[in-house]
Amino acid sequence: MTAHGLSAAGIDVVRGGRPVLHGVSLALAPGWTAIVGPNGAGKSTLLRVLVGLQAAERGTVLLEGRALSSWHDAERARRIAWLAQQGEAGGELSARETVMLGRVPHLGLFASPGAADEAAVQRAMAATACEGWAHRRLHELSGGERQRVLLARALAVESPVLLLDEPTTHLDPPHQVAVVRLLQRLGAEGRTVVSVLHDLPLALMADRLVVMADGRVQAQGSRDDAALHDNLVQVFGGAIRIARAGASWMVVPQL
Repeated sequence: MTAHGLSAAGIDVVRGGRPVLHGVSLALAPGWTAIVGPNGAGKSTLLRVLVGLQAAERGTVLLEGRALSSWHDAERARRIAWLAQQGEAGGELSARETVMLGRVPHLGLFASPGAADEAAVQRAMAATACEGWAHRRLHELSGGERQRVLLARALAVESPVLLLDEPTTHLDPPHQVAVVRLLQRLGAEGRTVVSVLHDLPLALMADRLVVMADGRVQAQGSRDDAALHDNLVQVFGGAIRIARAGASWMVVPQL
């Protein structure tokens, strides 16, 4: 287990009397890991378990070798930043004020931001190219603009672990590519970045993939792993083919 590692062992989740996760185990090391699979595979539920927002009936989540449940809320919030799939749609806070909320785990609720906090917010907004509407209110922004602000809020925590549920939602192709490059850079810097993605071509640019179906991990490995590619094709019912495109991979629909 690396210093910033996050792992899960034997995770079972039942919701509304229906099993959602079945004995899920995985280890997440520094670098960018994409979790993929068909709708209803349990991807978002797994991410919520990893961040501590969803209780598991059985199993253990470890952060830095310690049970996640043993961390104080503030300590955990400084180490794991979280972007939900459905972020806030409205709000009277400005974009910059929203990003500043990412510093609450460091400041507490009542302390005033210092120079280090202002610098962290500036770095996060620059990384997501949302400085241009820093003073506009969240409800005044388009879906893509709002998504970049919410991603900046997660980045402003400057945590060693980032859990991102569909971070490219609402973004146009150029900004999707920008987010992919950002996640690659964060992983290369030693962060543990875990993202749920529906867009398979984007996911295949991650360092590692976790393939899920029916609440189980079907495969995990490098983006170049042929066995993982086979599993990916299988969980999507043979509706896709994965082919080499230069130094990367492309997903070809099978009509």
